[in-house]
Amino acid sequence: MKIGILQTGQSPEDLRETLGEYPAMFERLLAGHGFAFATWHVEAMQFPASVHDADGWLITGSRHGVYEDHPFIAPLAQFTRDALKAQVPVVGICFGHQLMAQALGGRVEKFEGGWAVGAQEYDFGGETLTLNAWHQDQVITPPEGAQVLASNAFCAYAALGYGRLGYSVQPHPEFEDDFIQGLIDTRGRGVVPDTLLQAAQERQGGARHAGRIATQIAQHFKTHARQTTSSEAP
Repeated sequence: MKIGILQTGQSPEDLRETLGEYPAMFERLLAGHGFAFATWHVEAMQFPASVHDADGWLITGSRHGVYEDHPFIAPLAQFTRDALKAQVPVVGICFGHQLMAQALGGRVEKFEGGWAVGAQEYDFGGETLTLNAWHQDQVITPPEGAQVLASNAFCAYAALGYGRLGYSVQPHPEFEDDFIQGLIDTRGRGVVPDTLLQAAQERQGGARHAGRIATQIAQHFKTHARQTTSSEAP
């Protein structure tokens, strides 16, 4: 099964050689689930020719805001709508979570409550999962008909479901603690309050439940992908 990764941002340059780029992080996260991967750098306007070029699509995180005027955002939103309409499953993470919500009629804003950085607990239908996060923007109003799959006191819409084919989460299951530390050093200081950065550092090394989200993502793709292969698709 081929998963197309839609890359919407780049990791800090100082971290790429040692910790990698976002697509590689997702390939590690989903390793062992039997997927093949291909990446399109949509931030650089490299888009697939068709929504059927993969059996499922994963939209990565980004430092951009989905409400900002970047050339790739409008076509990515349309691609997302087209994929779902064509019965091709889509998964969004952080920026991807927000992009899906905005594309389908929801509202995303820079959250007046501030930042979520590092380990955060989320209620996934009665199961508490700890995941790393790095965001200030949030889904403020979900699209009509979206199902709320996870939340906490800070982030009311931490995971959303869109019928059979759309699934998205606000935190970053692909981010390990060393990458969070790298973000603190390269993008956090002077931007994120020092108290939040310190709290994130103090929680490093604790248990994370990224594997649970990886399983949910894999099940989403495998359950809802078209029965034909991408090479057989029109």
